[in-house]
Amino acid sequence: MALEFLGSSNTSQGGGCPSFYRDTETGDIIVQGLSLTDPDKRAQLLKVKPGEDAVVVPVILFDLHAAKVSGA
Repeated sequence: MALEFLGSSNTSQGGGCPSFYRDTETGDIIVQGLSLTDPDKRAQLLKVKPGEDAVVVPVILFDLHAAKVSGA
């Protein structure tokens, strides 16, 4: 599996996340971001299975890279 970097936001202090990647074999989107740690918000997530997590992605990341993520 190879990942194609699609973009990140200017909110990252370290330059790494949040970021979007595309799996070049499947077309799936991979999201790199900070884990959602707020216990009240985590309690509202539905059916989080082992191996799954919720990450926080600022809306600006979608605004900046929506066309790349959608394949347009």
